[in-house]
Amino acid sequence: MTTTAIPAAKKPTAAGTPKRRPRREREGAAWVFLSPWVLGACVLTLLPMAVSLYLSFTDYNLFDPPHWIGLRNYTQMFTEDPRYWRSVTTTLMYVVVAVPLQLALALVVALALKSMKRGKAFYRSAFYAPSLLGASMSIALVWRAVFNDGGTVDNLFGTGGWVNKPGWALLAVALLTVWQFGAPMVIFLAGLQQIPAELYEAAAVDGAGRWRQFLSVTVPMLSPVLFFNLVLQTIQAFQVFTPAFAVSAGKGGPADSTLVYTMYLYDRGFVASHMGYASAMAWVLLLVIGVVTAVLFRTSRSWVFYASEGDR
Repeated sequence: MTTTAIPAAKKPTAAGTPKRRPRREREGAAWVFLSPWVLGACVLTLLPMAVSLYLSFTDYNLFDPPHWIGLRNYTQMFTEDPRYWRSVTTTLMYVVVAVPLQLALALVVALALKSMKRGKAFYRSAFYAPSLLGASMSIALVWRAVFNDGGTVDNLFGTGGWVNKPGWALLAVALLTVWQFGAPMVIFLAGLQQIPAELYEAAAVDGAGRWRQFLSVTVPMLSPVLFFNLVLQTIQAFQVFTPAFAVSAGKGGPADSTLVYTMYLYDRGFVASHMGYASAMAWVLLLVIGVVTAVLFRTSRSWVFYASEGDR
């Protein structure tokens, strides 16, 4: 008597379930979708950066072929160019003034919007609008007219035109940045809405007032959002150009009081046609921003509180 082997029954599959593609095929599809970004990053970012790094070691005037001069641009920048150091000082003053004022105003407005019962969406959009308009040259020119001789500020306070006073011109530029507080305000508002109400109730039971609740509950719980806004706005402040260019009519005056770093870089590269020198300035700015960002991340360990760390 012979027996025939009965083939094992195939494991039933769910009807309509697509067959899983091989890993290599799935990776190929991912690279196809990523290819526009990769191509753009290489052609529009990495390649220009490599060319700029090479030009920073050359004497290049945009018309003649670049001539290799080694570190001469950097040595001239640090030891022979007083306007370079004035631009550095002006930029640091701008960052120190504009960033804290902008974040403080954004946080105050976010706290006010959080407690509102009606019209929150309207006011949130209204306060965010300057962030969309403030970076334009047209708004910067209007800002210059407001702070010029005979402008709105002069008519209201009789202080004269700020843009023509070396001690006040940079403040006028900083206030234009402070006015664009909408983006950090929206981020602050989102962070405030994530703070559990039970923490405020527990603090109130312990007898904490509004100010103590703000210091002991709001600030620690909002510190990751505050850190994010601080890093983002600091990086943007180091790269400020349009407000200073418009307010000073492209000259950085009066007396170089609004000559920020990027404006001097523009002057060296596109006005004086010293593109090699401007490329060296750009790489120094990149390194400084990287160092400042690293310092902020390093110091954040002592004041940024993450709720997940508190649960450990």
